[in-house]
Amino acid sequence: MGKKDADPRKKVRKLMKAGKVKKKCCRSKPRCKKCPVLALQRAKADLKKAA
Repeated sequence: MGKKDADPRKKVRKLMKAGKVKKKCCRSKPRCKKCPVLALQRAKADLKKAA
């Protein structure tokens, strides 16, 4: 990750534009793989792991 992707929300927004993540959560249980909520959690974890 570079300086551009320092904010997890920016990373998720970029994935939404690319069509990798849905714009809105369908709130299914368990969360689907294209869920923006999970994508944000993953992005935050990646940022924490990289630091």
